[in-house]
Amino acid sequence: MNRRRGPRSRTEARLARYLIAPAMLLLAGVIGYPLLKAIHLSLFSDTIGEAPQFIGLDNYRTALTGDGSTDFWSAAEVTALFSVFSLVLEVVIGTAMALVMHRAFRGRGLVRASVLVPWAIPAALTSVLWRWMLQPDGIVNHLIGENVLWTGSQWPARWAVIIADTWKTAPFLALLVLAGLQFIPEELHEAARVDGAGAWRRFRSITLPLLMPTLMVAVLFRLLDVLRIYDLPQILTGGANGTTTLSMLVVQASVAQAKFGYGAALSTLTFLIIFVVALLFVRFLGTSLLPSEEGKKS
Repeated sequence: MNRRRGPRSRTEARLARYLIAPAMLLLAGVIGYPLLKAIHLSLFSDTIGEAPQFIGLDNYRTALTGDGSTDFWSAAEVTALFSVFSLVLEVVIGTAMALVMHRAFRGRGLVRASVLVPWAIPAALTSVLWRWMLQPDGIVNHLIGENVLWTGSQWPARWAVIIADTWKTAPFLALLVLAGLQFIPEELHEAARVDGAGAWRRFRSITLPLLMPTLMVAVLFRLLDVLRIYDLPQILTGGANGTTTLSMLVVQASVAQAKFGYGAALSTLTFLIIFVVALLFVRFLGTSLLPSEEGKKS
């Protein structure tokens, strides 16, 4: 049954609010002010040599339904494609890596340290590294025995970005999944093994369900990261052959074309897309991972 909060609970709640207040104020300054400034800037024109004029939502109309709609929706499609394919590959590969690193074997510490090396390499360096390896006479073509122009056409260029991003960030998923594996009691696996359950059955019935909360948090982190991907495709392909993402489009408009109002509108739209995706993810997938209210009642 429900119990009312006592004086001690109210005091602790008040103390908690006081303790998080500085962090909230800092976040409001670091995130809130730039966001409001971008929204304000997006409502003005990009007239060169003259004072910007208030044009309301015209920059948003240009991006969504006007002259810039083709570029915007193409960049949104490319960003979504990178997000889906990269996430699927990273979850599968990262989970497999975590399962291997979780096993007890000689040299496990060295394997764990070496697996994290790609994640520790800066994204710019990763892009240059993969650009060299994906050259027509590079090591990738040598290994597969084909002469593929990886950055010369649309789908090879897209796969080049996906492969490079997966190589770099799958260790991050593996690290988070490995942390989740540490909290699964080994007694459950021992009991299932005694009952005759095989390795696949134990993974499907024990490991995966207990690992889902950790896995969903890892996927959310990576989803928010890949939705704003910029440096890797920018250096690897320069946005050519259908690899321009939303973040690249924002930089092109704001820096290369000096359209600050239009760039601010694109930036705001990108933020809204990321925010809505994160909200839907938490709403429809995160709630099932939390304890139900009925379980909290006594």
